[in-house]
Amino acid sequence: MKEDFLHYLWRVRRFDVRNLQTTDGDRVEILQTGALNTHSGPDFQNVQLRIGDVLWAGCVEMHVKASDWLAHSHQKDAAYNNVILHVVYDADLPADAISQKFPCLELKKYIPEGVYQQYWRLLHSEDWIPCRNLFPAVSSIVKSSWIDRLTAERLEARTAEIDAALDQNRGNWEETFYQFLARRFGARLNAQPFDALARATPNRILSKHRDHLFQLEALLFGQSGLLEHDFEDDYPQSLKKEYAFLRSHYQLAPMEPVAWKFARLRPSSFPTVRIAQLAALAHQSIHLFSKLLEANSVEEAEKLLAVQLKSYWLTHYVFDKLSLPRAKSLGKSAIHILIINTVAPFLFTYGKHLGNDSFKEKALRWLEALPPEENYIIEGWEKLGERPKSAYETQGLIQLKTLYCEKKRCLECAVGNAILK
Repeated sequence: MKEDFLHYLWRVRRFDVRNLQTTDGDRVEILQTGALNTHSGPDFQNVQLRIGDVLWAGCVEMHVKASDWLAHSHQKDAAYNNVILHVVYDADLPADAISQKFPCLELKKYIPEGVYQQYWRLLHSEDWIPCRNLFPAVSSIVKSSWIDRLTAERLEARTAEIDAALDQNRGNWEETFYQFLARRFGARLNAQPFDALARATPNRILSKHRDHLFQLEALLFGQSGLLEHDFEDDYPQSLKKEYAFLRSHYQLAPMEPVAWKFARLRPSSFPTVRIAQLAALAHQSIHLFSKLLEANSVEEAEKLLAVQLKSYWLTHYVFDKLSLPRAKSLGKSAIHILIINTVAPFLFTYGKHLGNDSFKEKALRWLEALPPEENYIIEGWEKLGERPKSAYETQGLIQLKTLYCEKKRCLECAVGNAILK
């Protein structure tokens, strides 16, 4: 038994509310359950009750056992002085052993048979999601409305991350967007090194060399630490010489090359290829974030983010190792990932900052226009019969799996609530 379960029962009144009595035999009528308090202090605030013939307004504190009140030293905390009812699962101590100020309500005799057993099964499930066997039977209306809410929740969480980075960058949207975009170029395995590279090579420096792709590559490869070798090919030798000049000019410090991971990656996803693509994107797009704000469709955004490597990179995935000629463009699926995880959240955040719903609506519209993501989480949902039609839905499903199912937050989940009902 956990207190969260008691919070859930109280919040949705999932017990016999018609015949409630305190442990002293006084009738209890719940007029308002109040609001759950997520900070310190009593669990529910602004509660209204009728106990006996008296109307009460104040707070409710909940515990699995009545003795937990003393174990948590609430009797020494003035924040609990306005408690009007102590709600417990097991009244292992009489109310007057806790306090002379408020009565106690023991819930266990009022909980419907089977509700706790169902909760226990969810809590201890070892399945891919706790409700794997019951999920398909939940109403599609419940699931779709909950996915809508979770997509918005995911965007709000991204907004908080962007806001924090904006504060660090003194409100510079282009710099902040560049940092987040670079991180996405690294995907999961090289996200941290790309983030470090973007911070070590600010957008304001790159913007001074946007007309010269060679200098952009020299800056990014030099700062990555991947030029700290003796090369045989002329091209990396030239990059190394150019970087030596730029490093001195800007007083730069390169990263440690050991940060980059190549193992278990397809050659097209090697960090060397991704860095070259990032340089190409910087070369072709001045004020990229501003242009994306002006874009009217996903198709326009795709064109702004599309890059094609040329020259040396047509026949190389890494320095000094010749490969068969092959175009190394940023594929459509990779561009979609950038739009889903970076562009759309930035549009949403920008609209929130300006109080302009058109940017927020555009972010949602673009997510609805993009095809569903393909990853192991979405594959898992599809096995359960949930087949998303767009990236808008997959974002909600990812949020559901990672923030609710994996953390066993069934009591906070609309699907979990539907099952417990």
